[in-house]
Amino acid sequence: MPYRAPTADFQFIFDNIVGLEQTYATEKFAEATPDVVEAILLEAGKLCDDVIAPLNRIGDLEPARLENGVVRTSTGFAQGYAAIADGGWIGAAASEEFGGMGLPFAVLTAVNDMMSGACLALQLNPLLTQGQIEALEHHASDTIKALYLPKLISGEWSGTMNLTESAAGSDVGALSTKAVSMGDGEYAITGEKIYISWADNDFTQNVCHLVLARLPDAPAGTRGISLFMVPKLIPDENGVPGIANTLKVVSLEHKTGLHGSPTAVLSFDGAKGWIVGQENGGMKAMFTMMNNARLGVAVEGIGVAEAAFQHALAYAVERKQGRTPVEGGSGAIVEHADVRRMLATMKSQVFAARSIALSCAVAIDMGNATGEADWRDRAAFLTPISKAYGTDVGIEVSTMGVQVHGGMGYVEETGAGQFTRDVRVTAIYEGTNGIQAMDLVARKMMDGGDAAFRLLEEVENNAESARGQFPQMAGAVWASAETLREATEWLVSQDDMSDRFSGAVPFLKAFALVLGSHAHLKAAMAEEGEGPRTRLARFYVKRLLPEHVALLQHVREGKKDLFAITAEDLGA
Repeated sequence: MPYRAPTADFQFIFDNIVGLEQTYATEKFAEATPDVVEAILLEAGKLCDDVIAPLNRIGDLEPARLENGVVRTSTGFAQGYAAIADGGWIGAAASEEFGGMGLPFAVLTAVNDMMSGACLALQLNPLLTQGQIEALEHHASDTIKALYLPKLISGEWSGTMNLTESAAGSDVGALSTKAVSMGDGEYAITGEKIYISWADNDFTQNVCHLVLARLPDAPAGTRGISLFMVPKLIPDENGVPGIANTLKVVSLEHKTGLHGSPTAVLSFDGAKGWIVGQENGGMKAMFTMMNNARLGVAVEGIGVAEAAFQHALAYAVERKQGRTPVEGGSGAIVEHADVRRMLATMKSQVFAARSIALSCAVAIDMGNATGEADWRDRAAFLTPISKAYGTDVGIEVSTMGVQVHGGMGYVEETGAGQFTRDVRVTAIYEGTNGIQAMDLVARKMMDGGDAAFRLLEEVENNAESARGQFPQMAGAVWASAETLREATEWLVSQDDMSDRFSGAVPFLKAFALVLGSHAHLKAAMAEEGEGPRTRLARFYVKRLLPEHVALLQHVREGKKDLFAITAEDLGA
C-alpha cells in the first residue's frame, strides 16, 4: 500500500487537541492563519505521497555508497531533495530575514512527521539542516548568519551536527577533537567524529558541519567545549563555495536500517573553522540544535509508526485466513480479535504520541512568541517525553506491523520489516531514551515538579469537564492523573538521584500514557456523537492507560533492590 499523509489527523489535532489557534493570536505568527496552515498541510501531503514515498523502498534496496571519497546517494534521492528544497520546506520555520517562511514550529513538526512516514532516510537530511539553522539563528555572529543562513534555508547547502567520537558518546565531555586559533577569527580543527548522518551527498553545493571541539587550556568536561562551523568547501565573501577544506569521509557505516541515509566517520585534519557562540560555550549552542532535533526525532518515530500502521491495515483488510467471528464478514484477518487488537493499539498509540509531540511544538512556539516562562518550562518538560514515547511507539508499532503480516512480515518483499529496521535507531538518536527519562526526573524537575503538576492539573480539569458526556472515561483519566501526581510527589522528594533514575523510564512512559489518554478524551469530546475517535479513545483509556499503575509501582521501588543485583548475579 502506498503511504498517504494523514493531513486530516494533523488538522484535527491542531484544531481540537493542542490549541494551535493560540499561536495565531501572537504577533510573531499572525500571518499563519488557519487557511494558510490547511493549505500548507495539503501541499506537503501531496509532496510526501507523490514524490517522497516512492523513494523509501529504493533507499533500502540501493544504499548510499562511498566511491573514491565521494558519497553517491540512492537513485531518486537528489530529485526528492530538490522537491523538498524548491518547495521551501527546509526553511519553513526559519526567519524571514534570511529567506525562511517564519511559520510556527508546530506546522513544521507536522510536515516532518509526514516526510518521515514517506521516507525517513531522506527526511533526515533536511531535519539536520533545520536544527543547524536554529542554532545559527540563536548563537552565530552576524557574519556567519549572513553567509550561511540563506544557503541553508534555500537548501543549496545542507548541515550536519558532529558530536560523537569513539571514546565520547553519551559522555560528550570526553571528546578529544582540538581547535587552535589561527588568528583573524579562523580556527584549525583536528580530530575524528563518528556516526555523522548525511556527512556528505552528491546533490547540495556544500555541506556545513557544526563541530564540537576543545580549545587549548579549556576546562575539562563539557564546560570546555566550543562549537565551530566547518564547511566542506570554503566559501568566499559572496557565499560561493571555493577550495576544499581539509576534511574527508573516511567510511560509511553498514547499518541495520536507513540504508539510504549515509552515516559516516568524518576526519578533520587542521580544517578551517569559525566559532559559533562563545569560547567554551559550545554545549549551549549545540543544545539549541539538539532540542530541535529531539522533537524532530520524536516525529520520525511517529511518522514511521503511521506508515507501518497503514501498511499493516491494508494487508489485514486484504488477507483472508481462517474462520472469523464477524457474521457476514469477508473473512479477512482484520476480523480476527487479536489482529483487531493490534491494529487498534497501533492507531491509538500513534494518535497519542502525535498529540504529545504537537503539544510540545505549540509550547515551543508560544514560548518564542511570548517569552513567558511557563510556556518554555512546559516545552522543556514535554521534550523528553515526546522524544522517548514517540520513538518507542515507532518501534512498538512497526514491530506489531510485522506481527500483523504473520510470516509474510518476515519476508523482505512485503516491506513490513523495513519500518522496524529504519525506526530502531530513533530511540538512540539525540540522547538515548534512557537519557531522556533521566533528564525528565532530574533536570526537568529542578522546579520541584511545578511544570509536571501544571500539566496534571490541566488533565484533571479537562476530565472534570468531560464527566457529564463520558463519565467512565473521564473518571479513569482523572484517577490516572491523581495517581501520577502522587508518584511525582514521591519522586521529587528523593534526594538520591539513583532512586529517581532507577524508575525514570517507567515514569516517563506512565506520564506519556496519561497525557495520551488526555488527548484521546479531548478527541472524543470534539466528536459529534459516537464516532471512530470516541471508540478509539475508549479502547486506549480502558485497555492501555491501566498500564500506568504497574509502571508507577516500579518507579516507587527506588534503587535498593535494583542495585542489590550484582554484576556476578547477571553472569559477568
